[in-house]
Amino acid sequence: MKILIIDDSPDALAVAKARLTPERLDILCADSGQTGLAMVKQEKPDLVLLDVDMPDLSGFDVCRALKADPDVWMIPVVFLSGSDDGETKVRGLDLGAVDYVTKPFDAFELRARVRAALRTKRLQDLLAKYAKMDSLTELLNRRGLRERLQQAWARMQRHGGALSFIMADIDHFKRINDSYGHPAGDGALRHIAQILAAEVREDDCVARYGGEEYAILCGDIDSAQAGALAERCRLRVEQSPLHERGRQIPVTLSLGVADASAVTNSRQLIEAADTALYQAKQDGRNRVILATPADHAQSP
Repeated sequence: MKILIIDDSPDALAVAKARLTPERLDILCADSGQTGLAMVKQEKPDLVLLDVDMPDLSGFDVCRALKADPDVWMIPVVFLSGSDDGETKVRGLDLGAVDYVTKPFDAFELRARVRAALRTKRLQDLLAKYAKMDSLTELLNRRGLRERLQQAWARMQRHGGALSFIMADIDHFKRINDSYGHPAGDGALRHIAQILAAEVREDDCVARYGGEEYAILCGDIDSAQAGALAERCRLRVEQSPLHERGRQIPVTLSLGVADASAVTNSRQLIEAADTALYQAKQDGRNRVILATPADHAQSP
């Protein structure tokens, strides 16, 4: 894991780095508060060891800035200080630090506190990951998808390019549940998830949107190219029946495709793809429909 030590004293940096070398960490160093802030945003370390007393920005100022930044506020901070004053410790903890280590460092104590902070970070990361995952299919859930979509939309606005969105729905899913049981329905959901994840490009994002619906977020391609991807997915699903307890269960998908060329926000992009999906279902299912200008116009 990666840690960043921020301290204006070269000697203190050298000592802390030497004490932590046996832990086999990727150790970065910054010699000022300003430099440290910039490095945290660039490197996204798993832990920050932060000196309290620095001339340009105090450790308290740096910690306050980190905890106010939505991109890095979850990174744990351990304060380093030559003072063992209780009031100073309380102030640092109130600002959001997870621990406090007093200089001069005891090697065993420093390593133990760093290990404890990194264990907490690992658990934090796991919780954050699973909060955005669908437990049945192991795809992103709707919350995770919306976060990725917001990032992709912001990137498109900054740098230009295309962005497409595909909505997919398992045809006659209730019939599968009613005819073969809910375990077969769950199997169908996992089966489709695996096919979609295998068919999309490496940078595309596949998510379970809810129920028997899926979504695919595609960067740098327009609706025609996304439509070709959707057709590949549809065909692969049609040609890959679900095998459940010795039974072969046919499964098909209907898909709707839209791109960002005729919408002004990400919500409209989703709605246009959903409208195209609805049309695919109305037209007989097991088909791909691209959103039309009229579909986009229905998204205010």
